Amino acid sequence: MTELRGFYTLWLREVKRYFRDKVRIVSSFFQPFLWLAIFGTGFRFSGQIGQLNYQEYLFPGIIGQTLLFTSMFMGISVIWDKEFGFMKEILVAPISRMTIFLGKVIGDSTDAVLQGTIIFLVAALLGIKINPVTYLAALPVMLLITFGLVSIGLTIASFIRNLESFGVIQSFINLPLFFLSGALFPLTNAGIPEWLRIASNANPLTYGVDALRTVILGEAWQPLYALPVNLAVLGAFDIIMIAIGTWAFTRMK
Repeated sequence: MTELRGFYTLWLREVKRYFRDKVRIVSSFFQPFLWLAIFGTGFRFSGQIGQLNYQEYLFPGIIGQTLLFTSMFMGISVIWDKEFGFMKEILVAPISRMTIFLGKVIGDSTDAVLQGTIIFLVAALLGIKINPVTYLAALPVMLLITFGLVSIGLTIASFIRNLESFGVIQSFINLPLFFLSGALFPLTNAGIPEWLRIASNANPLTYGVDALRTVILGEAWQPLYALPVNLAVLGAFDIIMIAIGTWAFTRMK
């Protein structure tokens, strides 16, 4: 019971912190709006991608971008907790480091999925057809994407003591993952160089974005991989990153 109570407390703390940050919630609406309204509309007239216009194609990619940036940013809470001494209090609590790590992962993933939910609202406002069933189908995919990415952010933060260093490393990781994921352009184009295709295949976010397009766009999207393959890769990535993150937290003092 102690482990479960500790897990729930850490999860609830992260979720409460999200809802208290009103500026972050409001600002998270505008970035995807700009991407979909300006970037998506501007390229909408450049031609179809299969049966889709560019704005429809871009929509799941912007969800992936939001999940990536939000998940990685969550590591900053570890640095704040270390700076103000709260992390020391957590680490001496009578619960395992795995419980501590999982509590933060699930809490931060919940926050990231809430951010992703905002993208659905933005898309609906811009006239992209969304139904509740599509959103419910996308929820487990969004969670699978965030578990591993949050784990990366928390793991990096466990070794770093200042915000500036974390910001630099976060950007160094985020941008390649985003640009190589197929969020902005189809990876099936014949003119894509082989090195870019290989790098994209090694990117876990590629499988997340492809899975999101499969469940959101349905038959209008020709997936890179079958949905079970995408989910299996994401699941394996999550397990590996959670294991690494738990190990990193056991080394924290």
